[in-house]
Amino acid sequence: MAGDDAEDEAELFRRAMQGVQPLRGSKRVPAPRRRPAPRARFARAERAAVLRESLGPDAPDATSAAGTDLYEVQPGDELLFRRTGVPEATLRRLRRGLYRADYEIDLHGLTVAEASARLNALLRTARPLGLRCIRIIHGKGLRSGTRGPVLKNAVNALLRRTDAVLAFASARPRAGGTGATLVLLRA
Repeated sequence: MAGDDAEDEAELFRRAMQGVQPLRGSKRVPAPRRRPAPRARFARAERAAVLRESLGPDAPDATSAAGTDLYEVQPGDELLFRRTGVPEATLRRLRRGLYRADYEIDLHGLTVAEASARLNALLRTARPLGLRCIRIIHGKGLRSGTRGPVLKNAVNALLRRTDAVLAFASARPRAGGTGATLVLLRA
């Protein structure tokens, strides 16, 4: 009886396939295409971010083997820094805009060399003038193209290297947002 069922099924299959024609072309079924291995598009930026995070906000200014600044920022990035010994609460108050800016400097339209010279001159004279908090307007760098925010990166690097700077943070949105930085100076 079991053999009869198998013969009946085979006969049913032959009848179902009676008018079927084989496909033209190759008799081989092509192997499925392999996708190329994914490439890490942002590997360098990720490594720099991990190194920055591991060094912490109190770490000294560092440079990678390629010579690029590890503290390089993008147009929308917030600047944030505090020296060792400066309480986290002080940085929070600075970020919230609770310190009144005693002086404001606008670096828009200047070259990096001009902006650095003006900012250095201000930082040298700030202490004798009794300036405790300053606002630096550097812009967001949206029109800098592939170079990124040139002035913003220069300000970031210069402030980190200046001993008179205790902490700095991007301003609140109503005071310039990521296009301006509030800097807390030594008394």
